[in-house]
Amino acid sequence: MQNKTNNERRRFLKTAAGVGTAALSGLAGAQSFDFKPSQRYPDPAVLILDPSFAKYRIYSSTLEQLGSGMRWAEGPVYFPEHGYLLLSDIPNNRLMKYDEKTGKFGVHKTGVNYANGNTRDRQGRLVTCEHSVTRRVVRTEKDGRMTVLADSYQGKRLNAPNDVVVKSDDTVWFTDPTFGINGEWEGSKAASEQATTNVYRIAADGKLTAVITDLVNPNGIAFSPDEKKLYVVEWKGTPNRSIWSYDVSPDGTSVSNRTKLIDADGPGSLDGFRVDRDGNLWCGWGHSGAIAAEPTDIGGGMKAYLPTGKSEEMDGVKVFNPQGKPIGFIRLPERCANLEFGGPKRNRLYMASSHSLYALYVEAHGAV
Repeated sequence: MQNKTNNERRRFLKTAAGVGTAALSGLAGAQSFDFKPSQRYPDPAVLILDPSFAKYRIYSSTLEQLGSGMRWAEGPVYFPEHGYLLLSDIPNNRLMKYDEKTGKFGVHKTGVNYANGNTRDRQGRLVTCEHSVTRRVVRTEKDGRMTVLADSYQGKRLNAPNDVVVKSDDTVWFTDPTFGINGEWEGSKAASEQATTNVYRIAADGKLTAVITDLVNPNGIAFSPDEKKLYVVEWKGTPNRSIWSYDVSPDGTSVSNRTKLIDADGPGSLDGFRVDRDGNLWCGWGHSGAIAAEPTDIGGGMKAYLPTGKSEEMDGVKVFNPQGKPIGFIRLPERCANLEFGGPKRNRLYMASSHSLYALYVEAHGAV
């Protein structure tokens, strides 16, 4: 009896000390990682690459870890009317939820067809890219019913819808690479039926149009604040991952004048991103997985092809001004796949980063 009491006391003390965020949230299925925030102001994790970024850094704001225990966090979306954030945990096939009022982080919904990107339409409804199995874009109605917005193009199934944005005219734009059908980790392996990996536009009447067909695995997508520019990440850029900028036609139905705005430059990797009201691009950043051309002796009679760079120096959020110049960097202990501006003032940056969800208050506000 005494041993049982001591064990229970140790478990209580461990929880009280804040060890194991996932355990506190009732999560299972992945490793939970501890995080120690900075005790000092300004937070050394928030780096100014150009003096113009200084006005966006809050001197007395530090990085927070809000939850952990996911396998690959993606697609955060904020609902201001409810004060909560949803995000995808793709390999675990579930949506997660962080409640700002209670600080609780846990499972929102399971069996979501390996949901990836999420957004909120202008009526406050959740729009989700189910990037495997069903391979479709769906909308969750206010009463919980699901409406399929797109699942095929020209009679053939979509590849693996990845990221999505809703324009002010209620049109839905999404990217359709092949990530969700390339293997078994983030869904089910399947053959592509489309000849190209496209960016699509769903009109208000439901008509689906391929507006961009010449990018290799388009990924993150967003509009400039005035919606005159469309930005798209190309996963397999030449030679590096890139963000391409397009002019949106006056009637909002097509794009033109493709221009490279940002080049990831070597082992750096772009993923999801958001645009603030000043037109800056806040980009999920990390190592691309690129390896050296020649092997290195690692001992034991073995040689290995090592990464061309250090993940710990690249993981985080990289901020670019509207001209594509890097101006700021938020260093994280995990690679950031996607992010979202939230909070009542839209000035809390939520960062979906591998196993964990992080947040930082900034002096910038989400454009949408």
